Amino acid sequence: MRQDEIRLIERCKRGDRAAFNELLQRYEKQVYNLAYRLTGNYDDAQDIASEVFVRVFNSISKFRGDSAFSTWLFRVVTNVYLDERKRRTSHPVSSLEEYLEMEDGPVKRQVEDGAPGPQELAEQSERTRALQEAINGLPEFQRVMITLYHVQELPYEEIAEILNMPLGTVKSRLNRARRALRDKLLAQRELFGA
Repeated sequence: MRQDEIRLIERCKRGDRAAFNELLQRYEKQVYNLAYRLTGNYDDAQDIASEVFVRVFNSISKFRGDSAFSTWLFRVVTNVYLDERKRRTSHPVSSLEEYLEMEDGPVKRQVEDGAPGPQELAEQSERTRALQEAINGLPEFQRVMITLYHVQELPYEEIAEILNMPLGTVKSRLNRARRALRDKLLAQRELFGA
């Protein structure tokens, strides 16, 4: 952990609200991004991110520094997400396509040489949609594993800390999650060029 971050966390532990606001600004995008990747829904991600920072504010004194602050923070995000899923077991998940819909109709764009054309962009969009749909269709814990490793690009060791499980368990569960995702995508293999 960087020295300036350690000092900032110590100030937060002493109740310095300005320090907490600075910490929030440093991590709000990462927290929101992880929450969005877990939920697939803008509003739910915003709710989770808000709850995460309330919990962090109330429990920052419990952060001992045994791991990176980001590891501890991502664990809080994951726990808030899992708590919310337990509370609302039948909550529908939205598609990533929400962000692609334009209210004003199609956007006219000039494509430079070498840039992907409309067909390639449409195919890429379809692949992204199919992949996110398949991830959202996984059981909750497999979705968390795939998101932490492949989307957030966290190493196995950090995932083990976040989920409080042995490294070997992380590796085996991630492997099972990958197989489940592959099985879901087999029906659409032509979309992925396989």
